[in-house]
Amino acid sequence: MAVDISRSALEGASSMTGGETRFDVAVVGAGPAGTTCALLLARAGLEVALIERGPYPGSKNTFGGVLYRHPLEQIVPRFWERAPIERKVIDKQYWLLTEDSAVKLGHRSRRFAEEPYNTFTVLRAKFDRWYAEEAREAGAMLIPSTVALEAIRDERGRVIGVRTDREQGDLYASVVVAADGVNSLLSRQLGLHGELRPEHVALGVKEVIALGEDRIRERFNLEGDEGADISLLGAVTKGMVGGGFIYTNRDTVSVGVVANADAYRRSGNSPVDLLEEMKAHPLIRPLLEGGQLKEYQAHLIPEGGFDAMPPLCADGLLVVGDAAGLVNAAFFEGSNHAILSGQLAAETILEAKSKGDFSAQALAGYERRLRQSVTLRDLKGLRRLPGLLHSHPQYFAIYPELLNEAAHHFLAADGRPKRDKVRGALKAVTARRSPWQLLRDLWDVWRGTNLWP
Repeated sequence: MAVDISRSALEGASSMTGGETRFDVAVVGAGPAGTTCALLLARAGLEVALIERGPYPGSKNTFGGVLYRHPLEQIVPRFWERAPIERKVIDKQYWLLTEDSAVKLGHRSRRFAEEPYNTFTVLRAKFDRWYAEEAREAGAMLIPSTVALEAIRDERGRVIGVRTDREQGDLYASVVVAADGVNSLLSRQLGLHGELRPEHVALGVKEVIALGEDRIRERFNLEGDEGADISLLGAVTKGMVGGGFIYTNRDTVSVGVVANADAYRRSGNSPVDLLEEMKAHPLIRPLLEGGQLKEYQAHLIPEGGFDAMPPLCADGLLVVGDAAGLVNAAFFEGSNHAILSGQLAAETILEAKSKGDFSAQALAGYERRLRQSVTLRDLKGLRRLPGLLHSHPQYFAIYPELLNEAAHHFLAADGRPKRDKVRGALKAVTARRSPWQLLRDLWDVWRGTNLWP
């Protein structure tokens, strides 16, 4: 149910100075990053406004569907015992697809459903609403159905609040936190970044399909609340940089495809057509057969990596989550980095408040904390990867086909000796990529993913 915030409610929950509605902090966006920041600040006794453009948190938010235990457990201990969790993932798979076959890699272990390895599937419409309620109960004021139109600045250019589309008018605060997504209006208005470059953003489309609990358990070989996480590469994006996914929920499955916006522009492919063709793939269609479409969603995803991140602070402003570009596209991680950024932003704001200084210099502690975190350490290690993938389309177009062809030669029971099968597999591969090209591609991957010890 939508929450209506009246003028009297705003006045009663915040201090008033000269008729202004004033908070310590105004957080714009009630996704995982913004809600984390608001929750921690409210717990510390600060007056916090959590502004959400949708009628309730999660109504306009979307992601693939996987939530990691860390770092949310540090914010809400044992959150999975009361949060609207769909399933505990025990089966993680990667499928390298051609038009009619797949090489499957994966790891299935019930340890993933146990401490401390937990990974969960969630639906944002349920989860974000629950999480924002945690922040509201801690003392944050949730203001839904409200668009933050622009930052309010004083005569020296410092951010001192946000102008909204509500009848009640402007909200003033010592710090504004921009958690308003990849296409952050606040960051753009303040000149922290310009128009998004197509090669730095991906477009994801997703459907939630109702199947029923029994069908999901049977088709994905699951028991109880066990879940599966399947990442798809190759034919699903027609050689474009990107991939697809299938995540099991309690009685639905989330299916989607993500591809680079620049690749869409150059190829002329349609996201809707890609998703429909993916669902019709002979290995995927049986998993979804008989399902009923419940939701359709689309979402922009920042995939430019470390070098595409905008400045993350200004006088009176911090930028968190997708607005900060904190997505590790190589490992399908975003929500965990968003939550961590919200936590570090809250720590920085509390430190700044203790000093009474909300300048960019005082708030720069946020970037220092991020640099020491797993988020930026991973993104920095992968900083060459976005450019590498754009310049090496063979990773998505050729290699899934080569691996499938090689597997077919080697595994077919056709009366040939195994030595001949190995020769046949190697011949199939080297017909498309020479030994030198194979070595070069392998070396480029090694160099482009600087994660090796």
